Amino acid sequence: MTITLQDCQQRDAADPLRGLRDLFSIPAGVIYLDGNSLGVMPKAAAARAAEVITQEWGTGLIRSWNTAGWFDLPQRLGNMIAPLIGAGKDEVVTTDTTSINLFKVLSAALSIAAQDAPQRKVIVSERSNFPTDLYIAEGLCKERGYTLQLVEPEEIAAALTADVAVLMLTHVNYRTGAMHDMAAVTDAAHAAGALVVWDLAHSAGAVPVDLTGAKADFSIGCGYKYLNGGPGAPSFVWVNPKHADRFWQPLSGWWGHAKPFEFTADYQPAAGITRYLCGTQPIVSMSLLECGLDGFKAAEALGGMAALRAKSLALTDLYIQLVEERCQGYGLGLATPREHAKRGSQVCLTREHSATGSGAFAIVQALIARGVIGDFRAGDGGIHKDILRFGFTPLYIGFEDVWNAVEHLRQVLETAEWKKPEFNQKHAVT
Repeated sequence: MTITLQDCQQRDAADPLRGLRDLFSIPAGVIYLDGNSLGVMPKAAAARAAEVITQEWGTGLIRSWNTAGWFDLPQRLGNMIAPLIGAGKDEVVTTDTTSINLFKVLSAALSIAAQDAPQRKVIVSERSNFPTDLYIAEGLCKERGYTLQLVEPEEIAAALTADVAVLMLTHVNYRTGAMHDMAAVTDAAHAAGALVVWDLAHSAGAVPVDLTGAKADFSIGCGYKYLNGGPGAPSFVWVNPKHADRFWQPLSGWWGHAKPFEFTADYQPAAGITRYLCGTQPIVSMSLLECGLDGFKAAEALGGMAALRAKSLALTDLYIQLVEERCQGYGLGLATPREHAKRGSQVCLTREHSATGSGAFAIVQALIARGVIGDFRAGDGGIHKDILRFGFTPLYIGFEDVWNAVEHLRQVLETAEWKKPEFNQKHAVT
């Protein structure tokens, strides 16, 4: 049965989560399908930033470390994130960037592996993992004498040999939206004697995650994608409590000291996850992230992550169906798994190559000019194709948005609008 715009409008009217959209500021005329890269601004963020700057900093000055609760923001925000990722109370801190936190936990994992199984000298990861993860791993391998082995997803099980110290994976692949079975993969790695580091950058706030249930070892994640914390928002870090006190993390700054304001000359690491802090926290950014996390507190009364996941799957199912019905004959393919258990909260399309390329970048640029904001990820000229990437954040995306986004895509393809010169000019950020 053909789906109509009216069908989508009716689904929005019946959606119990539709009111959550009112918590966010979305420009008129924009269909924002890039929340998997940068989430939209919570409406409360501007007032909160002004409060932090003019009152807490401007009036409270240094007293606000105590009176405004600045000092314990990393732990407080960590406890807001913990339920979204299946972590316990006081097991998560919000701090630093994803890359820095990955360096911390991967270093700690390698230290544990070196103590427990010094003969293991390999880190395994996906070839299509997010580049910063691979770069951090590559640097640590050079520093510590390890080898970084990159494999395709279907090769992971076979790669878990007796030489592997750590398996480092992103739960939801940034290019394709394909999602690993965290519990099964972690179990397989542990059975092979390896530790597991999970990057939740494209999972936290988008799909249900259960780090504790999966018996994961280490995890980090991003604050500015589905958590809507603002550009460059602090990341978060989780360490299985059984590992937390075994080693110092390598960036042993004063904020991770057991008693930072005793100013001792020697480092005495704090207990548990607090030792994964490093330097003084970026309070304005931390405060804005709290506004983003408040959206999940509001969603809790409406079914929480289970309800958000159900809507995410409905949105992505609809998008796939409409693209296949309305954009036939234009060389589009689907990179994202159809199976729900293997799909994150994004849909990634491919396009057939010709002598002049795929045109995927230009198609995305033409859509952006129309107010349908997604993004482009380049292929490698081999099995990894150019990607038109669209994220569906159920906190603020509706079913009518999906129908209209596909209609714009159909028009861009049908009219060959994407061939205009202005849509074929590359920018620094794609």
